[in-house]
Amino acid sequence: TLSLGVCNGCQLFVELGLIYPEHAEHPKMLHNDSNKHECVFTTMEVLANNTVMFSSLSGSKLGVWVSHGEGKFYLPKEEAAYNIVCKYGYEAYPASPNGSHYNTAMMSDKTGRHVVTMPHIERSIFPWQWAHYPTGKKDEVSPWVEAFVNAKNWIENRK
Repeated sequence: TLSLGVCNGCQLFVELGLIYPEHAEHPKMLHNDSNKHECVFTTMEVLANNTVMFSSLSGSKLGVWVSHGEGKFYLPKEEAAYNIVCKYGYEAYPASPNGSHYNTAMMSDKTGRHVVTMPHIERSIFPWQWAHYPTGKKDEVSPWVEAFVNAKNWIENRK
């Protein structure tokens, strides 16, 4: 199987303990440090990772929309205990909009097949959706679409 939990889907996966079922104390989703809903265009850095969808984007820094009030990842273990896929591009508020432990924006289970993300990559697919797109770039779609192409290819190769 392959799954992607975005925003409320992320909250659901995390709260049900589906991402790290083997941990005695599970991660949680908490209210943003600002205690308000945050809707911003910010940057995420894709770290080296083993995920089906995002491993080919490792090393990228990409713009993305965030829109949530309870988007803070509470991670009770040390950072190495988690497969953090993306971190916010900056550690300070408002570019890091929620105060997540380890500046986490996206993480996966240990297999790399199940990913949770608070930022809305699906709202950041087309350049016209971005608050700012690099001058001179003529892309029809942003690099985020590669994650969905990777998922499609993975599914087709499993048949």
